[in-house]
Amino acid sequence: MASLSRQALAVPSNGELSGAPDAVLTKDWLARWEKNILGDARNRYCDRELGEEIGWLVSPFLNGFHYGYLATRDPKWIEQLADWADSWIKRGVKEPDGFIGWPKSGTGGMLEEKLLTDSLLGEAMGLRPLVSMAKEIQGTPALKEKFGSHANAWLKLAGEVFEKWSARDCWREVKDGGLWVVPAFGIDAKTGGWTDGYDQRTTEGFSNPDNKQNHIARWLLAMHDATGKPVYRERAENWFRLMKSRMKTREGGKYFVWNYWDPAGPWDYKPGGATRHWVGVHPNGGYYAIDVEGIVAAFEHGLVFTREDIQRLIATNRDFMWNQQIKGAKFRRIDGGEPEARWKDTPGALWTALVPYDETLRKVFVENHNPASWGGLAVTPWFVAREAGGG
Repeated sequence: MASLSRQALAVPSNGELSGAPDAVLTKDWLARWEKNILGDARNRYCDRELGEEIGWLVSPFLNGFHYGYLATRDPKWIEQLADWADSWIKRGVKEPDGFIGWPKSGTGGMLEEKLLTDSLLGEAMGLRPLVSMAKEIQGTPALKEKFGSHANAWLKLAGEVFEKWSARDCWREVKDGGLWVVPAFGIDAKTGGWTDGYDQRTTEGFSNPDNKQNHIARWLLAMHDATGKPVYRERAENWFRLMKSRMKTREGGKYFVWNYWDPAGPWDYKPGGATRHWVGVHPNGGYYAIDVEGIVAAFEHGLVFTREDIQRLIATNRDFMWNQQIKGAKFRRIDGGEPEARWKDTPGALWTALVPYDETLRKVFVENHNPASWGGLAVTPWFVAREAGGG
């Protein structure tokens, strides 16, 4: 694939790469992306998915439409976003405490596999692009005239969802910060009331793994950006403080490594003292790419993580994990461990969130990115918009 920019990349004082994107390549990427996202959108996940799948199956399209607008400034992408959002949101049901949710069984989390319950992760992932788009709409008079009612409704819903999970005591303050837990109760399908466990909601639960916490924290950052309410930034900051406390350095401080999940409180231990989940590096490298998205978002909001942290993450991904080949780039596990059969092709991954901060990783991205892939649904327009200064 051709270089995205034929000009040498400059590194300004803020450390972020600059340089006008190659217009021909940008046009090609956006054309291939548009054909792919509109074709895939025929699956209409928004018409049926619930719980955590709102995050994994619906939000890639919502993000794609949002970034599609930022990359092209064509309102048709807001129309697509509103269509998918309306279809998902209208299927919400009122739950025993009066809040709206999209419950299903087995929606993620060790304690809720047999429960009928919502997913904070799914809702946060689905709401983040809506909240970000709402901010854009409210700040643009022409968009506000046409889409203002959607923006207001999205922000109202997002605020209610935050209150829902707070009221259910799913936020926990811990020694090094704070985090969200999956509740140990759900909805009784026969009675419509809560299952056993509701009365113990302040002490029971299961701490979400890091990648899910980071998705939720990015939603909270978007909420603060759109509303200015301090509580959203404070909650995100508390998580990022805990996240940073879990990150260890290796090889004389050159690289970072951290676990997929760590226990955060008494609720994460079984009666005999064993943890409710294994502790260690996950063999699926994609989870760490999500973590880095959260870390970079925190850094860009002036929270917790420093430029030194970003440089150490770059070194980890570029100097330790990468096979040093631009074409056909591959990445090993963050700890250098052996790949496992289930994720033999993705023991590590390019940490795309770092691409704007390192010339080499940017070259790897441009050479290997497929704008018409599942991952490209959101990443392609995000990158184009960012390169053009609109992301």
